[in-house]
Amino acid sequence: MACGRVTRSPDKENAMKAEVFLSNDYRPADDEPFMNERQTEYFRRKLLDWKAEILEDSRDTVAGMKDQTRNIPDVADRASEETDRSIELRTRDRQRKLVNKIDAALRRIDDGEYGYCEITGEPISLKRLDARPIATMSLEAQERHERREKVHRDD
Repeated sequence: MACGRVTRSPDKENAMKAEVFLSNDYRPADDEPFMNERQTEYFRRKLLDWKAEILEDSRDTVAGMKDQTRNIPDVADRASEETDRSIELRTRDRQRKLVNKIDAALRRIDDGEYGYCEITGEPISLKRLDARPIATMSLEAQERHERREKVHRDD
């Protein structure tokens, strides 16, 4: 993916790694260079915070499930509890997959590829990245992908 971006080697990256200052109200803007150090750090922190929140929720769920292991004599109550547990486990599985996507986005940041569409190589809009920091495609490429997917599903 050589679309005019600079990809740094890990050795140079470590030598260049200085703490990037971001004010609490910083938001990436279109009038600054795309994926500059501040934008990159903003998205890195956003992804790390999101991941930490998901992992904390998972720990709470596991602790809650351990506490809820009890014998419920009423069949309807037991069925209701099993349904709740099943829903919770499915939610955790989706969140596990989300953590994998967050990790992939963090690797793209480290590789200097974050923020660029994996299909076209063009920058993904800052608004899209802010709303969905794990996005790997520009909005246009995502829409084309979804249209193709729908056509194949409808066959």
